[in-house]
Amino acid sequence: MGLELCVLLLVLGGLPLQVTSTARSFSIDYTNNCFRKDGVPFRYISGSIHYFRIPPAYWKDRLLKMYMSGLNAVQVYVPWNYHEPLPGMYDFAGDRDLEGFLDLVAELGLLVILRPGPYICAEWEMGGLPFWLLARPDIVLRTTHPDFLQAVDAWLAVLLPKIRPRLYHNGGNIITVQVENEYGSYYACDYDYLRHLLSVFRTHLGEEVVLFTTDGLKDSELRCGTLQGLYATVDFGPGVNMTQAFERQRQHEPKGPLVNSEYYTGWLDYWGEPHSTSSAEEVAQGLQKILEVGANINMYMFQGGTNFAYWSGADYKKIYNPITTSYDYDAPLSEAGDPTAKAYAIRAVIGKFQALPAGPMPPPTPKFAYGYVSLPQRVNLLDILGLLSPLQPIRSPIPLTFETVSQAHGFILYRTLLPHDILVPALLSVPNNGVHDLAYVLLNGVRWRLWIPLGDREGGHLLQGRGA
Repeated sequence: MGLELCVLLLVLGGLPLQVTSTARSFSIDYTNNCFRKDGVPFRYISGSIHYFRIPPAYWKDRLLKMYMSGLNAVQVYVPWNYHEPLPGMYDFAGDRDLEGFLDLVAELGLLVILRPGPYICAEWEMGGLPFWLLARPDIVLRTTHPDFLQAVDAWLAVLLPKIRPRLYHNGGNIITVQVENEYGSYYACDYDYLRHLLSVFRTHLGEEVVLFTTDGLKDSELRCGTLQGLYATVDFGPGVNMTQAFERQRQHEPKGPLVNSEYYTGWLDYWGEPHSTSSAEEVAQGLQKILEVGANINMYMFQGGTNFAYWSGADYKKIYNPITTSYDYDAPLSEAGDPTAKAYAIRAVIGKFQALPAGPMPPPTPKFAYGYVSLPQRVNLLDILGLLSPLQPIRSPIPLTFETVSQAHGFILYRTLLPHDILVPALLSVPNNGVHDLAYVLLNGVRWRLWIPLGDREGGHLLQGRGA
């Protein structure tokens, strides 16, 4: 199956954002198999960046380095749980200032590919879905279950009106919007759910904006993740046969632009495993092949960042694999935001296809040695429970989940009295993969650690440790 090419024009300098809205358009040209921006064939070369994994003070620095790398767009997830920590309570301030971040992107002349979910994956806590959804009995996530749709509709009714004026044809810089995320990888395969989302997105964003999906290359993934009315794109890394990958896309989109929405520049890290790395040369060569066929590309990630606090997610593929605090991803910009050899290799490839911004790449961010920090004071945890949890303890015949007691993150202390006739020794078990990832056990004031060995995360062992 042939991969038709789209003739592309070079775009020099910044992207004008002050043109009247009547002159602005972004659409799919199914005849010439490309995007059209203001009526002219257009190809985006994008990179992923997560504002929620980078302190706001560094947002502009990272975006400038992406711009100087030759990108003309950035791809941005919006994690629902980051902005609605409790039902009906919305937070878009400080670290969560989505609109402030998008303003910085626009200032630098970059376009935006927005991925608002409601599910985003991103190796983020519960894929961006709020923890409090699980407190609803029998809820089935990412389906037409009434409780889930009610919560989704309420969230999108807050988020999407903030997005609409920022769409390209309305004078902003958002050119495409993704609906859901790799839905074909989810077991439910609920087409009515995708139809519902399509209707909600159209209601809030209008008919002009390009809505799309992203899925892997398996037949089942593309079958369950695509829907008429949503432009189907694919994702794959440098080790995949590019021709075969785009032929997969052509099976679902016979006409229109070729798009790799997630070209993997590296990979994520699991606790207990070596840091994942990939060859800068291999990533650059794969990028060149994609650009040579006129395809659009987003590089995932261009800068990974950090999973602050308890926001790191986990994978569950036969075993439970928690993601590390670092989301470096071996990306072109390091976790600290420094350009790597991979960034310069990518920049050199992009320069073969379009003009690069004038000037040098910004330097690495300054580093400081903070020295030794002494923490001499300590206190027994059980002695300050009244300070840490001033409310009376919750009494229950069985341990309650975090969701049941409306606690999103952190630790819960469970206490019980064991009967006198217990056998010695006795096995303490946590069935159904119940510990994620760490538990401490105190028996008569002596601390034990429940250790979940790698490769056997369904079980655990008690190791005697120091007294509490």
